[in-house]
Amino acid sequence: MAKDTWRIVTQGRDGELIVHDFDTAEDILKTHLQIGIDDCSTDLDLRGAPVFRSLIGPMPEGDNIVRYETPEVFEQLTKEWALPQPKRRRSRKKATTEAKATDG
Repeated sequence: MAKDTWRIVTQGRDGELIVHDFDTAEDILKTHLQIGIDDCSTDLDLRGAPVFRSLIGPMPEGDNIVRYETPEVFEQLTKEWALPQPKRRRSRKKATTEAKATDG
């Protein structure tokens, strides 16, 4: 499936993530300098996608989105991803017998 959304994720002053979506990679060229093309992505749809100065990427996001991140966002999200997840506790209720056998 062709990628039809080009996304840049940056970080705001308060640490919130800011997402900018573009229809084409050429729209990103208005604000970022292309320094190469991706030639080794495991997602074959990304091969040939532009590599921009000061952005990490391209990386797939879902089926149709090409994502780029600023180094700060990449570092923050990688640290969050690497944190151990709290173990999920399962609560089990004691099984109740609906019908009791009776002597008859």
